[in-house]
Amino acid sequence: MTGPEIDRLIQLLARLPGLGPRSARRAALHLLKRREALMLPLAEALSLAATRVGDCGLCGNLDTSDPCAICADPARDKSLICVVEEVADLWALERAGVFRGRYHVLGGTLSALDGIGPDDLRIGPLVARAGADEVREVILATGATVDGQTTAHYVTDRLKASGVEVSRLAHGVPVGGELDYLDDGTLATALKARRPF
Repeated sequence: MTGPEIDRLIQLLARLPGLGPRSARRAALHLLKRREALMLPLAEALSLAATRVGDCGLCGNLDTSDPCAICADPARDKSLICVVEEVADLWALERAGVFRGRYHVLGGTLSALDGIGPDDLRIGPLVARAGADEVREVILATGATVDGQTTAHYVTDRLKASGVEVSRLAHGVPVGGELDYLDDGTLATALKARRPF
């Protein structure tokens, strides 16, 4: 029915989260019908993002500069580090607009089933950052999943020697929930009502 170029486009779109083969076909058709207005600008944006966006060497956020805009912002509170699993979680907290400190992206959670251990995450750099003189509190904003809880406990143990206060997001984040799927009000309430962990 279609040529190899369209098949490849559909196959690549189907790899995106939330898109199956049928949704990918609809998206491909929509892009092809709106080539000038949508497809070509999207292709250019994808190309620019692929070549210019990278990881922040300090926190792990994605940005076009290193350090990222958040780490480079002198108005951010250097004494607070909010630890998140993934960049999507950082973006969710930023979208809520309730946290003015800095972040640390772990790059996932500990998971024995998936073979992800402490060396696979950015825990070492977090411990080093927490040991800096200006850091007074590390806020653990990992998910309320089993892996998120396990990771939070492990990070807490690793941070004990640094002497910083370690807190955890408060209730409001549902058990089994992930930060990227929560509304701004829930995130704001959970961050404001954090408690020691």
